[in-house]
Amino acid sequence: MLHLPWPDLVAIAAAVALGYTLFGFGGFGANVVALPLLAHWVPLRFAVPMMLLLDLSAASFLGLRNRRLIEWRELARLLPWMLGGMLIGATVLAQAGDRLLLALLGAFVLAVASWSLFGAAGAHSTAPTSPRWALPVGLTGGVFSALFGSGGPLYTIYLARRVVDPARLRASIAALILGAASVRGVLFLVNGLLAQPGLLATSLALLPGAALGYFVGSRLHAHLPAARVRQGVWLMLIGSGASLLWRSL
Repeated sequence: MLHLPWPDLVAIAAAVALGYTLFGFGGFGANVVALPLLAHWVPLRFAVPMMLLLDLSAASFLGLRNRRLIEWRELARLLPWMLGGMLIGATVLAQAGDRLLLALLGAFVLAVASWSLFGAAGAHSTAPTSPRWALPVGLTGGVFSALFGSGGPLYTIYLARRVVDPARLRASIAALILGAASVRGVLFLVNGLLAQPGLLATSLALLPGAALGYFVGSRLHAHLPAARVRQGVWLMLIGSGASLLWRSL
C-alpha cells in the first residue's frame, strides 16, 4: 500500500470511485475523470498503471459482449498506428519528468473538456470521414492511451463517423479500448511501471471502491439528466486541467 496519511488515502479512493461512477453513469472514461484528481496526491507514473490494473479488472468482470457486431476492418485500420503511438506514449511516461507529465495531462484534459462543452456539436454529423484519418487518430490516440489511458474520446470521434449502426459502434469501441488496455499492460510490464512497490496492493485495495462507483453510476443513469451531468463534469475537468497546468509551471 501507499504510505500516505489516511485523509490522502480516502481522497484517492474517492477520486477512483468518482471516475467509475461517471463511467457507469454515461460512459465517461474513468481515467479522464480520476487521473487529474489523483495527480494531486500521487505521481502520475504510479497513478496511470494503478488505473490500468483497475481497468483490466473491470474489463475481465464485465466481459466483451456482442463480439459478432465488431467492425474488425475499421479496427484494423487504426491498430498499427495505435500501437506505434502507444510505444511513444509508454516511453514518455517512463522517462519524462513529473512537471512535463502534469503539463501534458492538464493540456489534454483541458482540450477534451473544452471541446466536449463547446465544440462537440459538429461531431454528430452523419457524413462519413475519410479512412485516411486512421493514421493521425490512431497515432495520437495511442500516445494518450499509453500516457493516461485517455485515447477513448479520439477513437470514438473517428469511429462514430465510420460506423453508422449504434450497436456496432459500441461493440467496436469496447473492443478497441479493451485491446488498448491489454497492450498497455504489456508495455508497462516491460518498462517496469507495473513493478513499482505497493502498486498491486493499492490497486486491490481500491478495487471495491471502483466496483461500487460503477454500480452506483449504472443505477443513477435512469434518474439524472445525462446532459446536465456531462456539462457539470466537463466544467469540473476544465478547472482540474487548468490547475494541473498551473502546478507544472
